[in-house]
Amino acid sequence: MKLTEISAILFDKDGTLFDYSASWSGWVCHILNDLSKGNKTHANAMAAAIMFDTDTRQFDPSSPVIAGTIDDAAELLGVHLPQITHSALVSYLAETSARAVMVPPVPLVPLLSHFRDQGLLLGVVTNDGEMPARAHLEHAGILNFFTHVLGYDSGFTPKPDPDMLLAYARLAGIAPETVVMVGDSTHDLVAGRAAGMRTIGVLTGLATHSDLAPYADTVVPDIGHLPDILSGS
Repeated sequence: MKLTEISAILFDKDGTLFDYSASWSGWVCHILNDLSKGNKTHANAMAAAIMFDTDTRQFDPSSPVIAGTIDDAAELLGVHLPQITHSALVSYLAETSARAVMVPPVPLVPLLSHFRDQGLLLGVVTNDGEMPARAHLEHAGILNFFTHVLGYDSGFTPKPDPDMLLAYARLAGIAPETVVMVGDSTHDLVAGRAAGMRTIGVLTGLATHSDLAPYADTVVPDIGHLPDILSGS
């Protein structure tokens, strides 16, 4: 890819800016224990619903929660929590997830500073909620690098629909074909392709190289490899 042809980099959040398993496993264990009030049988039933293994503290790669929204997670967990309304469960998940400790795969400030110094615009489009997304970015000290942060609840259709990505391009005042979409899931890359953007897959989520390759211009281990890819080296 030629840097001169690119005006912006659009990042997914979970599994891309932050390592998915390292960031989310502890939070999932916490909410399962909290919602089940310590009842292990109940916790395991909810874990099975979201395809999370409590012994290994890992999601099954096919779990719909990985690339889904908080609303999707609440739908699955809510079957086992009839005493809690769907809206209350969504609020609980949003509020607790905003406090989850995110673990970046590489130092983010120098990487994002490099891109900004190159004159590139930066944005985030995530199927997480906008409020927890902003909280995570703020806690990591990188919120100010992004011109726009869009979540599933920001008024646009979530990925794999391209609506959120096209909205970013409109808000930033740039052509979609000058944007690179970087993500760890097929949802990210399918949305990027549908929006007419370049696509780069990263392996800091749960998808494999073979999962991502059909939808990506290239696949790299993590976002730390982006400078080399974008410089053509």
